[in-house]
Amino acid sequence: MIENEIARQIVDAAYQIHTKLGPGLLETVYEVALAYELSERGLTVERQKPVKICYKSVTFDEGFRADLIVNAKVIIELKSVETILPVHKKQCLTYARLTGLKLGLLINFGDALIKNGITRLINGQLND
Repeated sequence: MIENEIARQIVDAAYQIHTKLGPGLLETVYEVALAYELSERGLTVERQKPVKICYKSVTFDEGFRADLIVNAKVIIELKSVETILPVHKKQCLTYARLTGLKLGLLINFGDALIKNGITRLINGQLND
């Protein structure tokens, strides 16, 4: 399954969750629900995966934790905030770069309409 097919499943699952639970819950609630929904669809989901980083030829075992990585191809950064800030997009892009993944999805479950809360981040370019 390619990144865009995975992304379609993720977006649909996020819509289903947002419709049932609504906006404004803690990010962890959406994280467990999204991981469950995607697993039910047959996708492989890793939650809170530690990601090593290299800096000046030193590898740090835990540079950051990825909220969700789906099928080892798409990284998801989850938020539940009133407004997505530019720093959130930069954070997701950096995570995608450090993991070597081509596609990142920034999903804000705090938005009143989930379609307005999803940002695709591809190869260093923003596609809102």
